[in-house]
Amino acid sequence: MIITLVALLAATVVTVPLARRLGVGSIVGYLFAGLIIGPAGLRLVTGISEIRSVSELGVTMLLFLIGLEIRPHRLWILRKTILGLGFGHMIPSAAILAVLAHFAGLGWPAATVVGLGLSLSSTAIVLPMLNERNLLSAASGRDAFAVLLFQDMAFIPLVALVPLLVGNTLASHLAAGAAPADVAAHFAHNVPWLAVGRAVLAVAAILFGGMVLADRVFRLIGGARTPEVFTAMTLLIVVGTAALAHWAGLSASLGAFMAGALLSDSEFRHAIQADIEPFEGLLLGFFFISVGMSVDFSLFHSEPLLIVASVAALLVVKTAVGFVVAFAKRRNVATALRFAAALPEGSEFSFVVFAAAVGAGVLNRAQSGLATLTVALSMLVVPLGFAGIERWVMPRIARRQTPPTTPIEEGAVVPVLICGFGRVGQIVGRLLSVRRIPFVALDQNAEHVAFVRRFGARAYFGDPARLTVLRAAGAGNAKLLVIALDDPDAALRVADLARRHLPHLTILARARNRRHAQLLMDRGVEHIVRETFASSLELGERALRELGIPAEEAARTIFTFRQRDEALLTETLGFAGDPSRVVASIEQSVAELQSLFEADRGG
Repeated sequence: MIITLVALLAATVVTVPLARRLGVGSIVGYLFAGLIIGPAGLRLVTGISEIRSVSELGVTMLLFLIGLEIRPHRLWILRKTILGLGFGHMIPSAAILAVLAHFAGLGWPAATVVGLGLSLSSTAIVLPMLNERNLLSAASGRDAFAVLLFQDMAFIPLVALVPLLVGNTLASHLAAGAAPADVAAHFAHNVPWLAVGRAVLAVAAILFGGMVLADRVFRLIGGARTPEVFTAMTLLIVVGTAALAHWAGLSASLGAFMAGALLSDSEFRHAIQADIEPFEGLLLGFFFISVGMSVDFSLFHSEPLLIVASVAALLVVKTAVGFVVAFAKRRNVATALRFAAALPEGSEFSFVVFAAAVGAGVLNRAQSGLATLTVALSMLVVPLGFAGIERWVMPRIARRQTPPTTPIEEGAVVPVLICGFGRVGQIVGRLLSVRRIPFVALDQNAEHVAFVRRFGARAYFGDPARLTVLRAAGAGNAKLLVIALDDPDAALRVADLARRHLPHLTILARARNRRHAQLLMDRGVEHIVRETFASSLELGERALRELGIPAEEAARTIFTFRQRDEALLTETLGFAGDPSRVVASIEQSVAELQSLFEADRGG
């Protein structure tokens, strides 16, 4: 076991940084690590099932953390999206794949199981793949998550359906012209009512535990001031709900997601999240390694053309269906491509469906082996393909994709140019409009630009980190450049570009945090507004006034604090990379502030 653990960790340390350096993402690194050390490679690790049983906890923890971020009322609001996208993606994919499987020689029951199993997509692959590229909050990420959540909920009915497809099936009764009462009796006899009862009981137990017990237990443990027990309780909730769901025949990931969603309004939410994240990342990595290890190339050698055709058909069908679904939802080309390219792989749940089909006699072992290898190879190919699309295709689409609006007026004379027209940029623009000061705004979200132009905003699609775009938007004649971009790295690139090629501009920049502010200062940006600093000061001033401190004294306290903090920001600029000097400077600043406040009270 120790040698296995050493091999897993060593492969992770070598392949994952290399994959990230090559720009293909960490998931691809984990998958190739599994290929290298598994049965198809160096054979350093052979116990795939044991590793997968442990590593699937990573998938469970990922779903629990996602549940923590989603309030139950938000799920209710999203119900139409979840059902619409879920049905729209899964059912057509399953139908087309089932027809193809039938034409390949399978009977209709077997083809139906294969089509339904292959229509599922991998939560464990898709969510980390989108998350590491900050796409989960984008339209493509939200849509993909809706499909995955629907599939998680459909998984149990799907497994329950498998036994109904064998032997004296419902379909054969109908074909033989059986009476409706006989058909209903056959259906009632074959439905696993015990499993249904277990599922209902498990869901009720998870609801009761999440809504009634969890917070009370956490308060009791928190009062004992033992962090390790708090961590143990957090892990117990995740593993316990997963085990309960598994006992009931439900998806363990779905059980963990429910528990997370129920705790999303808890006062302990952030502490729970901090405890789970370190375990989730490593175990999820082990899951991907186990997928890489499970690829059985002996089947590939015996039927190479059939396997290549199966993988290609799976990827083409589900990608095409994804495109149609995204366009039906009126997504632009970039969003549709990301959505479609994220979901064509098979799922970890596909393995369970095929195993259940073998147990029920719907599939034989050879058919199940082929379907399982198709899923495993698709899980290996999709992260590579998605990384390639992000690296080479999406930049070209971004350059070509323009909204259906008037092009940038070349050389337009405007005093203010706003880079980034999201929450911050729009407020700046509204203030300028109130004073009738003309401005031009640049943003890289084509749908967003088209929307705000309906209200008369002079917003244009374009990358403000390109000099040609800045000049076309009128930067050569402008007086003021406002950098209000969400992406800190993009903001730094715009600042570099403006300082080098447009030195006449006065630059005002939004900083995400203290370190980002210092990086902007390094580039010569003098007017910097930290994102949370101003709101924090206002909140602090109101708190002082609510506590009975006179308004003038509270305002003076905030003014003094602001001056000292801004001075400290400049003082620590030269040694921001030396933690000891930064700490010493902060301690000195705190002492000076205290002496100032004491002198103020004494006066």
